[in-house]
Amino acid sequence: MVTDLSQHAIAPARLVRGPSAWMASLDSLPSLCRRPLLLGRSQATEHLRQRACADLQSLALEPVSADLQFDCCEIDLQRLAAIAQAGRCDGVIAMGGGKVLDAGKLLAHRLGLACITVPTSAATCAGWTALANLYSAEGAFHSDLALDRCPDLLIFDHDLVLQAPHRTLASGIADAIAKWYEASVSSGASGDGLVQQAVQLARVLRDQLLLEGGSAMAEPGGDAWVRVAEASALTAGLIGGLGGARCRTVAAHAVHNGLTQLPACHHLLHGEKVGFGVLVQLRLEELLGGHRLASQARRQLISFFRALNLPVSLEDLGLAEASLNDLNSVCAFAVRPGSDLHHLPFPVGANDLLTAMVSTTAESRPAESNQISEAQLCPETRP
Repeated sequence: MVTDLSQHAIAPARLVRGPSAWMASLDSLPSLCRRPLLLGRSQATEHLRQRACADLQSLALEPVSADLQFDCCEIDLQRLAAIAQAGRCDGVIAMGGGKVLDAGKLLAHRLGLACITVPTSAATCAGWTALANLYSAEGAFHSDLALDRCPDLLIFDHDLVLQAPHRTLASGIADAIAKWYEASVSSGASGDGLVQQAVQLARVLRDQLLLEGGSAMAEPGGDAWVRVAEASALTAGLIGGLGGARCRTVAAHAVHNGLTQLPACHHLLHGEKVGFGVLVQLRLEELLGGHRLASQARRQLISFFRALNLPVSLEDLGLAEASLNDLNSVCAFAVRPGSDLHHLPFPVGANDLLTAMVSTTAESRPAESNQISEAQLCPETRP
């Protein structure tokens, strides 16, 4: 039963998805803004932003182009705010990956501007959510911030997303699959119907990704690819919006946050670190929580992740030569006071986490088969 007033930023005000979604959305943009800040980052997608800028100008809009120089960090945000204010911008169009989308949302939130997100990959659900992650200029996670609302418009253009590197979808799958393993823990024994429904949606999402993730990776643009890309970039965001803070991150993302403190991990995508974090969380549940089925779930995911070329060990993360001090710094950050890791139903210290990371690595061996049976997908396989 809900006893307290609860507010939810559930979804973007409008979602346009499918092939050529960008072109189909152009006519609606003038009602949102006339002088948008067009925000991007990657040189690999610069040609997409140049084309988008020309499209906006064809509508008699006056876009102001700007690039994120670092990750979503205060140095960049202050510089971009000055550009937006000098250009009298009345909206932000963030076109890019998760860091660009987060920066665009946070900038629009702070300046009170309309917000349009245009993901160029399915690597995260950042285009959907009313959340933004702050990093240092060096790429180390600092904190996450809740925003007043989800974007005013999310444009999920399949043609744009198809141009992303192959590994971005695998990363998105790992990030999205974490929703089940984290939400089912963070929700506790909630009697809130929306929370319960969000958790069950996370289970359905997990099942779909396990069943179709391999097919999606094998046939970009195919039917399975569409379902998996949209599940990773859209449905994953809906779960957090519907369930609120009770259906968000636990140890998997805490491990990610810790790993970002090491420069050696900065080449990794968000979901690649989160996926390893899921394995570590399951190991913690096995070692400290006494959950027998956690080991089975972890072996299942190791096989699945290996099939998608996702990291399942410290070596895969590029930390084969990491010092004990480095690993201790990862663990210390992940278990700091206020960390989402403490949503686990048992206490976890830095040494516990280090043990879980090392033992998960030691037990991560190539599976004989990457096939996921229907019986493995029963809810009962989750500890």
